[in-house]
Amino acid sequence: MTEEFQLVNEKKGHVIALAGNPNVGKSTVFNQLTGLKQHTGNWPGKTVGIAEGNAEYKGENFCLVDLPGTYSLSSNSEEEEVAQDFIQSDLSEATICVCDATSLERNLNLVLQVMQISEKVVVCVNLIDEAEKKGISINIPKLQSLLGVPVVATAARQNEGLDDLMKQLAKVVSEEVAMNPYMKDALESLKGNKEENTKALLDRATVIAKDVVELKDEDYNKRDRKLDKILTQKSTGLPIMILLLVLVFWFTIQGANVPSDALASLFATIGDYLNQGAAAIHMPEWLRAPLIDGVYNVLSTVISVMLPPMAIFFPIFTLLEDFGYLPRVAFNLDSFFAKAGACGKQALTMCMGFGCNAAGVTGTRIINSPREKLIAIVTNNFVPCNGRFPILISIITMFFVGSSVTFGSSLLSAFLLAAVVILGVLTTFWISQLLSKTILKGVPSSFTLELPPYRKPKVGSVIVRSIFDRTLFVLWRAMVVAAPAGLVIWMMANIMVGDQSILTWVTSTIDPFARLMGLDGTILMAFILGLPANEIVIPIMVMGYLSKSTLFEFDSLDQFKNLLLDNGWTWLTAANTILFTLYHWPCSTTLMTIYKETKSAKWTWISFLVPTVMGIVTCMLTTFIAHAFKLV
Repeated sequence: MTEEFQLVNEKKGHVIALAGNPNVGKSTVFNQLTGLKQHTGNWPGKTVGIAEGNAEYKGENFCLVDLPGTYSLSSNSEEEEVAQDFIQSDLSEATICVCDATSLERNLNLVLQVMQISEKVVVCVNLIDEAEKKGISINIPKLQSLLGVPVVATAARQNEGLDDLMKQLAKVVSEEVAMNPYMKDALESLKGNKEENTKALLDRATVIAKDVVELKDEDYNKRDRKLDKILTQKSTGLPIMILLLVLVFWFTIQGANVPSDALASLFATIGDYLNQGAAAIHMPEWLRAPLIDGVYNVLSTVISVMLPPMAIFFPIFTLLEDFGYLPRVAFNLDSFFAKAGACGKQALTMCMGFGCNAAGVTGTRIINSPREKLIAIVTNNFVPCNGRFPILISIITMFFVGSSVTFGSSLLSAFLLAAVVILGVLTTFWISQLLSKTILKGVPSSFTLELPPYRKPKVGSVIVRSIFDRTLFVLWRAMVVAAPAGLVIWMMANIMVGDQSILTWVTSTIDPFARLMGLDGTILMAFILGLPANEIVIPIMVMGYLSKSTLFEFDSLDQFKNLLLDNGWTWLTAANTILFTLYHWPCSTTLMTIYKETKSAKWTWISFLVPTVMGIVTCMLTTFIAHAFKLV
């Protein structure tokens, strides 16, 4: 057993590998049996690491190990290598091979490969309910007879058949059942020439599937094919993607305003009580000010600004994922990434970056090529994360739409925000191509992208999963880095050097350079101090303009706009701030994640410098052109 397979949750009992093709509900089986709420993605290669959990059955413990989804065990990818190595390791006692009842023939190929390297196998034919809806019936007893191993039909999302699955698994590990000797001998005889073995297994899978599967309607996938004609055609696929992007942003903008204001008001009230409590216990000012005016104010700002839009965006994103739409996004963008010398899977990691760039960086594990993985990591920051949306929305609304809250204005804001995001996506293509022709030269690799069947998402479980697995996880990570940032910001605003604070002194020092970018020292300083979390950029900016020693927020966008205008803002300042919001360094959480994924200070610095240089150059060019044509 290699060191990477040392399990964290292993108890005394049986260690069981859980294998299967992507999109067969394998992780759902794992979640139902172990009680863990593991996220179940709806695209190939989503789970690259090994997840584990414990299931109890009749007093015995089973440590289930959820392996990466893979179509074969030919070791042509990281997923296949991990799955094969674990199944063959001394640690694994038996293997549950999960199949999709709606695509049994394709799944049986992996089952036969697993049976060649594992003596104890239980076949779980999942999604039997979906198969029935499509008029597909499977003769389970006959399939069991042909394979010579236990076969159980399940509908994991409805928790059907899982008790029988555990019953058969317990029999297998206790050696009450064994593989059919005829099948064992047949599989053994196929070992040898890799190509011949692969072809023979495919042929055998086809024969078995035809013998046990009965179709009431040969055209059962008619609805899926009709949808794919619309969602994946060049003439309609991209416009629908853009329209959905606008709608998601519109829902996020419309829905986040009221709860965000309510949270800000709640935290302001709590802040008043904290100050009253501090006064009541005679807390010294040197302790009260940094804790309440610094740490608490920054944390409350991050939560009130970040939580509502994430609580809307992530569930919508997850619904699209569970419905099966995100693989269609990857399909539509694959040719663009191929032309850029990158991998089509980068489309998926880019989509994850909308919620959090750190999550997008982690998601690059699904990319097998180290070169293409680095391209995806370096360019992920060009997709604005949830923390940058408040800056973009506020400035777009104030300077290019109008602060009146109407259906038309919110829709226009969503269109302009979508335009900024599309600019970021186009930049991702361009920088990916630039990297692939310079420091990361290479030929783009191909990958198998299965378009899974469309499925009706379970809205309740999606909301719970997205809130706990994504929203609160990302929020907590932002709070961890924002808390010490609040202390640093307070110190800079309150420690004096001569007759001015450190914050004012630094702002004045960097102002000439910021002016070349069409910004000013206060704006640039806000971005610099916003390194821990983009959510605090605007509050720091306001604090700088008002020369306040604590973070400050306005009651309305009109008041905020007047402050900006009083400090020399024009449409060009607003445009450059939007551009620099899109093009600037990753937040500290993302940078730490990049270092963790690459284990390289060099690539962490490159990931920092590429978007930063892009932002500086773009803003300088925009400013030069605007002044050259006397547009300001």
